Amino acid sequence: MAGLFVATGDAIVRLDETDGEWVATRALVGSGAQCLAVDSNTPGRVYAGLREGGVRRSDDGGGTWIDCGLPEPGVFSLAVSPAYGTVYAGTEPSRLFASRDSGETWEALDALLDLPSRPSWSFPPRPWTSHVRWVAPSPHEASLLLVGIELGGLMRSADGGRSWDDHRPGAQRDVHCLAWHPGVQGRAYEAGGGGAAFSVDGGETWSAADDGRDRHYTWALSVDPADPDLWYVSASTGPFAAHGRGEPQAHVYRRHGDEPWTALGGGLPEPLPAMPYALVAAEDRLYAGLSDGQLWESRDRGDTWAACRITGEGLTALHALALA
Repeated sequence: MAGLFVATGDAIVRLDETDGEWVATRALVGSGAQCLAVDSNTPGRVYAGLREGGVRRSDDGGGTWIDCGLPEPGVFSLAVSPAYGTVYAGTEPSRLFASRDSGETWEALDALLDLPSRPSWSFPPRPWTSHVRWVAPSPHEASLLLVGIELGGLMRSADGGRSWDDHRPGAQRDVHCLAWHPGVQGRAYEAGGGGAAFSVDGGETWSAADDGRDRHYTWALSVDPADPDLWYVSASTGPFAAHGRGEPQAHVYRRHGDEPWTALGGGLPEPLPAMPYALVAAEDRLYAGLSDGQLWESRDRGDTWAACRITGEGLTALHALALA
């Protein structure tokens, strides 16, 4: 039985697949939950990041939650290191915290704030501030960490966040999503406000990957766990279309190796009614979560798609999506 977690911007929803349907169970209602991270090393453990309430942890698959006492309230990104189990929380204003005891205590990794580029960090809708939009700990090296500042750059640490290299050559400065390949060391991927990029040297340097797309405001990203050359992004014409109330002018795209990006259809609504805010590639399925709460799945790497039938408490919005 498959399972997913969704952060809706207001709650956490667990989706459990039963007889071809997805049963939705809601938790942390009214909390402002906008990001989440599942601990793949500890069954049932999941973390939620709240817009103004810090970090919550569940040890029973989302049934009950405890406050992890993060020093900053505005959490915009969460990650759990597959290599070591360290929990990372990124906030607005831009700060990064690490916990090595499952959220019981936190260490501020404030060396990030000493980077020369810091005075230029600015999030356009709130130009007086910025936030850590994404945290990506390497699944192969416990001390290797990528962090994306919206808007400021893609930063890299090789010592667990105690020191940092400033924005990496070739990467997008407006970072929206970062990923590592789970099976091939050194392969990393980025979706940003001006396009997509990839790295083959552990995030040291990056190369643009934009050919074949007529939309360059990339948002969600996922990579096939069996093939480091096969990855997916969602892209729109710009931030106003992607996050406004009208048609997002968006597509889900697929790229393999050096081939150009291909827009995927095969049953997806055309045009898409809402921006794909999340893409998740599992061993046998690819999920696309739209901002209006629609969930779509493909069982053939994006060639064809079907809508997921959600029962129970339903979904009306989606900000983030993760495998349970």
